[in-house]
Amino acid sequence: MDETSPTARALVCLELLQNSPGITAERLGERLGVSDRAARRYVAVLREAGVPIESARGRYGGYRVGRGHRLPPLMFTNTEALALVMAVIEGDHAAGDPTVPVGSALGKIIRALPATVAEPADAVRRVSATRRAHRDTSPDPGTTVQLVDACSAARRLRLGYRSGSGRDRVLDVDPWAVVTRHGRWYLLCWSHTSDARRVLRVDRVVSVDLLPETFEPPQDLDPVRDVEDHLSDGWAHQVEILVDAPAATVRAWIPRSLGRLEPVDDDHCRLVGSTDEPDWYAQQLALLRTSFRIVGPAEVQEAARMIGRNLLRAGEVETPD
Repeated sequence: MDETSPTARALVCLELLQNSPGITAERLGERLGVSDRAARRYVAVLREAGVPIESARGRYGGYRVGRGHRLPPLMFTNTEALALVMAVIEGDHAAGDPTVPVGSALGKIIRALPATVAEPADAVRRVSATRRAHRDTSPDPGTTVQLVDACSAARRLRLGYRSGSGRDRVLDVDPWAVVTRHGRWYLLCWSHTSDARRVLRVDRVVSVDLLPETFEPPQDLDPVRDVEDHLSDGWAHQVEILVDAPAATVRAWIPRSLGRLEPVDDDHCRLVGSTDEPDWYAQQLALLRTSFRIVGPAEVQEAARMIGRNLLRAGEVETPD
């Protein structure tokens, strides 16, 4: 810490005292990179500034901040700030809405942070999650902040990426946006390796290297829409549903990730999508508030029949003998 200014070292000293009540002068000096005598001088500086530092002698003695002291403004690193925002968003989908208490409180925290820390945190907050994330798919905050920073700076990245089957790949990408949808975190990007638009799972990114090249993101970019369109296409089972309601009405009932809506006539539309999970897809069709017919595939038809049979059995009333 030779190049650290006395003021900065005094602030670090205060943070150590707050986090380690009862810390000794010797230990304080080790953490500050100075002698125990110099550590005592920093304690004296804090006392002169009005911070009530208490001390106790003896074997179990040491320094601690006195009760009732009003703490100085919080200092977060980029990773700490983004981890806090991610945790709040994953715990409460309303965190991205500034009109509700949790969203308002999160906005105040972000506004109090330095711009270099606040900007990537706010970028994530603006595309808040729609429901709680799964613990096993929560990405590493340090990796996420690297991706968000690269999106903000429009800098190309070289990513180490592990597919769902466990195969490792190296991808050169232009990162456009980090989006969290349906409990998972995604990177929307242009892959130079595949020469195509891609949506990558952030929890599967194993390494991030910043490249010198820059890029211009598409002018019509809509990250949330683009991610949801991607999530509805390219899976193993092609789905077609005929719905007895106009597309404008159905659009308000279901998420875009189920597929695209195509008008058939004034009173009917077609839902076209794909899935790797027929059981899950059939469950989502309960969101449709009208009659519909599953044209295909057979896997979704069978899953819907099984759900229907279970619901009918659950609704049967047993009559006493």
